[in-house]
Amino acid sequence: MADHAVSDDAQVQAQLDRLWSLSPGADILGLERITRLLERLGDPHRALPPIFHVAGTNGKGSTCAFLRAAMEADGKTVHVFTSPHLVRFNERIRVSGQLISDALLARYLERVLDIAEGVNASFFEVTTAAAFLAFAEHPADACIIEVGLGGRLDATNVIVDPAVCGIAQLGIDHQAFLGDTLTQIAAEKAGIAKAGAALVTQRYAESLFPVMMDAAARASTRWIGQGDGWDAAIYRDRMHYRDEQGRLETPIPRLAGAHQVQNAALAFAMLRHQSAVPLSEAALKAAPLWAHWPARLQRLDRGPLLDALPQDATAWLDGGHNAGAGEAIGAFFTADRLEGHKLQLVIGMLANKEVDAFLAPFAGKIAHIHALPVPGHDHHPPARFAAIAAQWGVGCTAHDDARQAIDSIAATCGASGDTAPKLLIGGSLYLAGEILRLNEQLPD
Repeated sequence: MADHAVSDDAQVQAQLDRLWSLSPGADILGLERITRLLERLGDPHRALPPIFHVAGTNGKGSTCAFLRAAMEADGKTVHVFTSPHLVRFNERIRVSGQLISDALLARYLERVLDIAEGVNASFFEVTTAAAFLAFAEHPADACIIEVGLGGRLDATNVIVDPAVCGIAQLGIDHQAFLGDTLTQIAAEKAGIAKAGAALVTQRYAESLFPVMMDAAARASTRWIGQGDGWDAAIYRDRMHYRDEQGRLETPIPRLAGAHQVQNAALAFAMLRHQSAVPLSEAALKAAPLWAHWPARLQRLDRGPLLDALPQDATAWLDGGHNAGAGEAIGAFFTADRLEGHKLQLVIGMLANKEVDAFLAPFAGKIAHIHALPVPGHDHHPPARFAAIAAQWGVGCTAHDDARQAIDSIAATCGASGDTAPKLLIGGSLYLAGEILRLNEQLPD
């Protein structure tokens, strides 16, 4: 099915079925098709509120969450376009601060699909056009747009005059589309640079400086990288941000993991290097505690999926699936946090992801690997995880689904008397969505 998209609403599902029948069924990069779609719709992307455009390998969604939190803390209304969704397709499009309703979603998908004949537009291109149309027809103070894949040829890059552009962490991912080296990937991401909008980035290796400077020069703008135009660090349990405008001290982000400090700081840097949407310092200070972004080191609640576990069990969910994500997640699980335990790892990964690179930071922290399929997608077989488990000297069990894996962990804990197991569930955002659905924790 198209990007694992289904809906309980009959009208939305009817449009998703149309989309699936019309879509070429694969990711295809380029701006020709999205440009044609938008022309037929009256170019809604040229009538949007001030745009904050965010790219990156990891952290771009979290950066969007911090941007939104800061703006809403200041009383602003915000449109947000992100991908992929976890449980409901509606999560991709937030209109004036609220998830798009089923009625509006069905209507906008229908309008785009009605004019899409002959364009051969992809799933993501149709979705992007529907989002831009909805955003153009509803008032808001700002628009946050997350790049889908890459940057230069991503459908969102039809944007012509953003207020500011930001790039989060860079890493190796989606090599078939973006290249096999960081230099190639950085060039693709930096392709979102636009004249009149600062290109604000996290800290990169010096070898990537020429790429960023060249992208900024081509776009007739300036590159403002972390460590040069701005910086941030943790000191005495507070986040300290600084740039040429001065210093800002805020709480540590509520989102778990040291990497979220850098994502929050990138959001601050973007906000402070644009003038279209001025914000109070109080709003910036509130943002780290207001921001919420599910399936990123999310601590799961008790729910239908987890109820079988001992009462003191702790389960984290993260959809990360590349080397950079593995490094950030692995660093989160310190000895103090694990409290003498090792992790029960429940994992499924798409076949095009590098399992060894993602799992390397977890060596020595895993008690047992529970291998899962990723429903609706090509995924690594259990034997792939079993090979790594053998290298680490731990067990590996294949399960048909997440519920079976959780029941197995619960039974093992019951037999051993472990009343406080530690679980990490992840390896795929698609799997993360299934976990949230089964546990009845729908993103809002």
